[in-house]
Amino acid sequence: MTSPEALAAEYADRIEPLDRAANTGWWNANVDSSDAAQQARIAADLALSDALADTAAFAQIRDARHTTGLAPLAERQLVILEQVHTPHQVDPSLRHHLVELETEINARFARHRGTIDGRTVDDNEIARILRTSADSGERRAAWEAAKTVGSEVEADLRKLVRTRNAAARALGYRDHFALTLAITDFDETRLFATIDQVDALTAAPFRDLKSALDEQLAARFDLAPDELRPWHYDDPFFQEAPRAAGVDLDPYLHDADLSELTTRSFDRLGLDVRAVMQRSDLLPRDGKNQHAFCIDIDRAGDVRVLSNNTPGERWTETMLHEFGHAVYFEGVDRDLPWVLRTMHHCLTEGVAMRCGRLVHDPAWLERVAGLTPATVADLAPRLRAARRAQLLVFARWVLVMTYFERNLYADPDGDHDTRWWDLVERFQLLRRPQGRRAPDWAAKIHIAVAPVYYHNYLFGEMVASALAATFGDLVDGDGAGHALARRLFSPGATLRWDQLIAAATGAPLTPAVLARDLAG
Repeated sequence: MTSPEALAAEYADRIEPLDRAANTGWWNANVDSSDAAQQARIAADLALSDALADTAAFAQIRDARHTTGLAPLAERQLVILEQVHTPHQVDPSLRHHLVELETEINARFARHRGTIDGRTVDDNEIARILRTSADSGERRAAWEAAKTVGSEVEADLRKLVRTRNAAARALGYRDHFALTLAITDFDETRLFATIDQVDALTAAPFRDLKSALDEQLAARFDLAPDELRPWHYDDPFFQEAPRAAGVDLDPYLHDADLSELTTRSFDRLGLDVRAVMQRSDLLPRDGKNQHAFCIDIDRAGDVRVLSNNTPGERWTETMLHEFGHAVYFEGVDRDLPWVLRTMHHCLTEGVAMRCGRLVHDPAWLERVAGLTPATVADLAPRLRAARRAQLLVFARWVLVMTYFERNLYADPDGDHDTRWWDLVERFQLLRRPQGRRAPDWAAKIHIAVAPVYYHNYLFGEMVASALAATFGDLVDGDGAGHALARRLFSPGATLRWDQLIAAATGAPLTPAVLARDLAG
């Protein structure tokens, strides 16, 4: 009889090349949305899905999990293999339909560009207008251009949601939302208890922040506060704090070489990102995904970042964030079994968020970005305000996304155009545009290509705060990067995420860490 350890190794050997090919296909399809790249991605995804759908292999993995006296690493590998195989144990036609739908919707997001007065605009141009324009009409046109992709993908996105639900129910789960939590080590009751704690923790300070922000914006646009609408904020989804809530760093970062700045930032941690930088695709162009991500192609060193850099604060923070993912991927112990050479989403998001926060760190601005001590001293109070505002704004945005996706999978054919704005008004205190009937929710790419993921960002913020409290300064941290690598990166997935963060920081993860940051 094959030992559990040998069984785990056998299945890892079979899955690894298929996983590498699927990751490569994903990368190629996002840097180039051509039909050929999309078809290659579909073929690679289907080959991986077919392997993970092997019912005999799945049965062997589940049986092996119940073997008495399993070594901890063997048991952990079998747990992860069961989680990875589970969603593929459905009818082949259903699996294939899912892959094709997901690929097509992702390609449309990559190809789509909005228009303003007949002029094609990309996401960077829309962001520029929302950051700088004092013309409410121009701002509204940019905001609406950001939402047009929603109408383009809505019908297929609802079809995708229904298909995901059909697959989940075939496996005995309530819906895709419940399935995703179950196979990523989240208990739904505990998750929403934590989310409700964050809601209670942030509601009053966010209301005060939003009230003060609206007074500033009303004066800027010569409006009454109750006349402000979503396009008067700096981001199409109000997921980032407007500059009016803190500080505008664009004038200080406008001439920065973002690749060089990122490299120097991680040099301060003792972590070299030059090889990842060489493999990455960092500039915007037509036909390329307009967002940003980091991907570990093979769990053996081929880590890459996709970005769409233009000068300024937004993409500086994005580069620090994505290369935070990269150093985590690179820091996993390569001697671990392949199955364990990965990590939970909320942990890598936490590291990325901790690194992204450097953009508002006075020490980073002076010693890495090169601002003068006098300038940094002048900015310091506003930097603190910006960090706090961003934490509040983003936490409230995550509440919208998490509740919305639970509703979406509970009732795919419901009136989500209205439900979306109900949640936006409840959690973000934005006023919906009068008479608007449009699938604005469908314009959020995560709903299509990274479903039931947003709670990981909220837990990531908690992880980032816990890491800041434990490891301290990342600019002159006296080996903070090496300590992170040793205590958090190196173990990979040898422990469940909550056990690993508790071991790395010395305490369980709770919203109390956010409370400390909000209190300054």
